[in-house]
Amino acid sequence: MPHEKRAMPGINDSKQLSARKREQLVHKILAAAVGVGIGAASVREIDRYNIYQASVLAIRRALRRLPVAPHHVVVDGKAIRTLHVGHTAVVHGDARCYSIACASIVAKITRDRVMRALGPRYPVYKWEENVGYATALHLRSIAAHGITPHHRRSFLPVSQISLDFSPDVAPPAGEDAGDLSALVESMESEFRNEGPAASSLKEPPQAS
Repeated sequence: MPHEKRAMPGINDSKQLSARKREQLVHKILAAAVGVGIGAASVREIDRYNIYQASVLAIRRALRRLPVAPHHVVVDGKAIRTLHVGHTAVVHGDARCYSIACASIVAKITRDRVMRALGPRYPVYKWEENVGYATALHLRSIAAHGITPHHRRSFLPVSQISLDFSPDVAPPAGEDAGDLSALVESMESEFRNEGPAASSLKEPPQAS
């Protein structure tokens, strides 16, 4: 976020805001921010490397997609030795740092929109309603129908889902391997049409 502009009222950790409030704020964030970059890690990467290392990958990808090269970034959590860019780490940053909170809102909006777009492809899981979280209905659907390529296999029972953007992972019948990447790219294009911002996609979200 531009340092010369005053913080907008209402900005907070995305988890502390209602869906309606996030949708209201994201338009203001996009109008005020310098640029947007969205990064994600695949289910395969999460299961192979662990959630922390996959989050680092997502942050790097988000930074590479920014339209401007940052001189310094702030990240949520602890310092990352392998980030290879100057940064300040803020524990619980989405509740304590204005820029991280803004990024967390953009990330959460992105993730939820992608999940709702995927919902019709897997109707039994009701992702358009629960956006992948462990509701009772979602868990019953997993028990009855099994997991999809988008569920984390390292979490049993699955408490959340993440998205698989790896083109070498076989998609379900009728779904092109590039569809999920295209979904995220379309979200990023949509944000750029609305205005600039800086974010990475959580789950793993991490903010930059």
